[in-house]
Amino acid sequence: MAQAARQHRDPLAFLDTDGKAHPRENAFALAAIVLGAVAAVTSLFPGLHLLASWAGLLGIGAALWGQMISATTAERFLLVIGLGASGFGLYLGMSHGGLFGGLLG
Repeated sequence: MAQAARQHRDPLAFLDTDGKAHPRENAFALAAIVLGAVAAVTSLFPGLHLLASWAGLLGIGAALWGQMISATTAERFLLVIGLGASGFGLYLGMSHGGLFGGLLG
């Protein structure tokens, strides 16, 4: 009965389906989702191509590294969604002007 009364302080505790805490892995999953959402939304506006490209690139890196260290299927699920959104944002941001957008030449 003690398990029913136990409260999790981690808001991402639903990702810990094996019963162990994975704060680093959960942080990478959250970072991939947030960066992917930023990249995907900002890529729809051509003037925000710098933000979309960089958020997409960082989101891809976070998602790929998170896949390497992930421990549960729930974490991998969010990482793949974040990876797809980051890739979409990166590629559309690159088509609108790229990572540097004329700042270097």
